[in-house]
Amino acid sequence: MISKKKKDALLGSLIWLSALVTVLILLGIIGYILYNGLPHLNLRFLTSEYSAAKNGSKGILPMMINTLYVVVLTLLLAVPVCIGGAIYMTQYARQGKLVRMIRFATEVLSGIPSVIYGLFGYAIFVVLFQLKLSILSGSLTMMICILPIIIRTTEESLLAVPDAYREGGLALGAGKLRVTLSVVLPCALPGIRTGIVLAIGRIVGETAALLFTVGVSGNYLPKGDNIFNALFGHIFEQGNTLALHLYNSAMNGKDPPAVPFATAAALLILVFLINRVAVWASGDIRRARIKK
Repeated sequence: MISKKKKDALLGSLIWLSALVTVLILLGIIGYILYNGLPHLNLRFLTSEYSAAKNGSKGILPMMINTLYVVVLTLLLAVPVCIGGAIYMTQYARQGKLVRMIRFATEVLSGIPSVIYGLFGYAIFVVLFQLKLSILSGSLTMMICILPIIIRTTEESLLAVPDAYREGGLALGAGKLRVTLSVVLPCALPGIRTGIVLAIGRIVGETAALLFTVGVSGNYLPKGDNIFNALFGHIFEQGNTLALHLYNSAMNGKDPPAVPFATAAALLILVFLINRVAVWASGDIRRARIKK
């Protein structure tokens, strides 16, 4: 019969082995993409536009800009709603049927396939609201996609804040809203940041939902008679993102194999940079709130 000490050692070995396999798989995927993509990733590829012609330019600058548009606009639409909903459920609402219904709805939303979101976004935003195939339609669709991620992580982060913090603030005479915004929310920022970072990864890597809503022909830079029209008018136009471009480039057979590999490498780097910026921004906000 195996002793308890040997069982613990065996279990510990299996845990370490599982972690090692996970890390090796991740490194294998990243290494394979970077090995095949980095040699073809140059300044011209990153700063030029894309041409469907066989010998034309294969740059990805418009796709990078479109991806940033979708990420920023989606977060601007989703983050206030998600944080506000999580604050209501954890700080104000009675833990009854309504809260259970909201949590059940978020859990159901998290399990819906992306293609269903795409069909819904096409039917509602593109056809019913007549926003056409545009970055705005795609961002509204992605807002629904990431609602469960941010709401659940924000809710768990707020619940993890010790009750003594709330009680101490209320005992000092601060109102509930002030305690929530000045004490509870800053303490929960690391968890909220995690949810936002996960949501960014979902947005950047999404293809099915955006395929039906943003279109695949927006391979051009924002244009307008002035900066305002160029920046804000672009959200009403089609915007091919990096993930969509990667899919189309790999599947249409017109581009050399180097193009999708280089696009994939640029996508990995862009996700890393966006995540770093999100982490830095949330940390900076937290430090500012603590000093205040």
